[in-house]
Parts: sequence; C-alpha cells; structure tokens
Amino acid sequence: MFEKLELTRMAQSLAANAGARLGVIARNVANADTPGYKARDLPDFAQTYAANDGLAMRATRARHLGAPDGATPVEPIFSGGSAAPNGNTVSLELEMVKSVEARQSHEMALAIYRATSDVIRASLGRK
Repeated sequence: MFEKLELTRMAQSLAANAGARLGVIARNVANADTPGYKARDLPDFAQTYAANDGLAMRATRARHLGAPDGATPVEPIFSGGSAAPNGNTVSLELEMVKSVEARQSHEMALAIYRATSDVIRASLGRK
C-alpha cells in the first residue's frame, strides 16, 4: 500500500548516482600522478536510469517476476582526454568541474526528496 513514489525513487537514484560519480572523481584525482592511469567517469544519469528502471517491468513484491534485489551497478567508463607524456589522462581542472556537477545533482536530489516529504506531511496534516 505504501510503495515508494516514483519521484522519490528517482531522487534516490539520482543521489546514489551522484555519490558514485563523486567516488570515481575522487579516484581520478588520487591517481592524477600515476603513470598510465586513464581517467574514468560514470555514464549520464538519464541513460543509467532509463537502462535500470525506465522501460523495464516493475515488480510489486520482492522476487515478483524474478526481480533483482537492487539496481544494476553502473560501471565506470573511460572519459578520454589528452594524455600527458607519462600516459595519464586525468585533468584536475576537468575533475573539479565534474565534482561540482555531481554535487549539484546530489543537492537537487535532496531538494526533491525534501519537497516530496513536505507535500506528504502536509497531506497528512502534519508539519
């Protein structure tokens, strides 16, 4: 009866994607001086969400229709870029920009979740 609303599921997925992307970015920054290291990034959230949840059949109960326990983990992809003489493709400036984008996505997910919670509380007559 009290299934998750689609909006909250999407916000939760966006926050998880942003957190995972921040982890990949942190790994890139940590390996900025490693010879031969190739920078990685996660696919765009819209592509990931469509692949995991978008058009697939949805289970209403655990194990319904052979539903998996969770979403398919997203594998980092090589983000390309020009290589330094040592073969490293990490650009600290680009990683800073990507980290800001990921932080903004995470904050947007939290704002959506908070607004949805406020609407539900108001509909129940609570503050």
